Amino acid sequence: MENLFLTLLFLTSTLCVSVSPYNIPAIFSFGDSIFDAGNNHFIKNCTAQADFPPYGSSFFHYPTGRFTNGRTVVDFISQFIGIDFQIPYLEAKIAVMKGSRKSYPHNGINFASAGSGVLRGTKKEERVIPMQDQLQQFRTLVEQNLIDKSLVQKSFFFFEAGSNDIFNYFVPSNTPKPDPHAYVQAMLVEVETFVDQIYKLGASKIALFSLGPVGCVPARALLLGAPNDRCYGKMNVMVKEYNRGLESLVKHMHIKYPHAIGVYGAIYNIVQKFRANPAHYRFSDVSNACCGDGNLGGMLQCGKKGYKICSNPNGFLFWDFFHPSEHAYKLVSKALWGGRKPRIRPFNLKTLANITLQSDLD
Repeated sequence: MENLFLTLLFLTSTLCVSVSPYNIPAIFSFGDSIFDAGNNHFIKNCTAQADFPPYGSSFFHYPTGRFTNGRTVVDFISQFIGIDFQIPYLEAKIAVMKGSRKSYPHNGINFASAGSGVLRGTKKEERVIPMQDQLQQFRTLVEQNLIDKSLVQKSFFFFEAGSNDIFNYFVPSNTPKPDPHAYVQAMLVEVETFVDQIYKLGASKIALFSLGPVGCVPARALLLGAPNDRCYGKMNVMVKEYNRGLESLVKHMHIKYPHAIGVYGAIYNIVQKFRANPAHYRFSDVSNACCGDGNLGGMLQCGKKGYKICSNPNGFLFWDFFHPSEHAYKLVSKALWGGRKPRIRPFNLKTLANITLQSDLD
């Protein structure tokens, strides 16, 4: 089974081979299940997994470890740029150690780990890779010259994390929790540290993506007291505060990091447009999970015993209890790539790809 999964992941990484027309040779992505391309499959005893059917069924036609029915935002942006899909860091590391790869990929690496958060303790019991450890993995590659520094300077750096932290805030626990504002501020301190560190390691084109409306995911049906007939307002209040903090980091990035450019992807606003006018975006359902079971399809993970699946996955905003469908990801990706300021600011990823920084010329 392990060899089969490795073979399938290798095929995945070679599906969009071409020469990039943009000066972006690679994407390095960090975050959670919104970005994860299969890292968790390689973690022993990790319980946050999507390496089984019907994940991947609409595009790859087999599970890749992505928590959707097809491609993610990182995959779509890679295709828009014209570079291969990035493989998971842990897959690349194993291949280099075994000698089946001579070096780490030149088109970037996916460090994201489903279930992780910006706070180190988030879902620690599931043996996921927190953001701080994802950063350390990248730092080790740079410091050991296993990634060329000029590649780092020219590449996109994508960051998306925080939904697991905020969702977990509403899960009953015996551990005392700070008030919501203090909790969000603690999250933002970790993000600022992350940005500071990747800049010092050579990153110059940095995209921070906001959280979507986490309070609207079907998995809220698992939470005691959460409404089923509307989004969980208290959760979205925290999400919006966190998102404002992310945008503030981007606004001040050019001052704090003179050799970098940052952009803020307003995912929350994009997804709320889908929810407000579903038919315009070809959605037939923006509330329930296509794959799962129970209230909102949100009480059982897709693929687990007893799950049910809809007949038209791309008509649903949500593929499973937490994650968007490939169709939703495609629409989000187009908005981030070529959208105007309400969707991504101060400019879109296509514009960022065409900007030549002094570091690119060194």
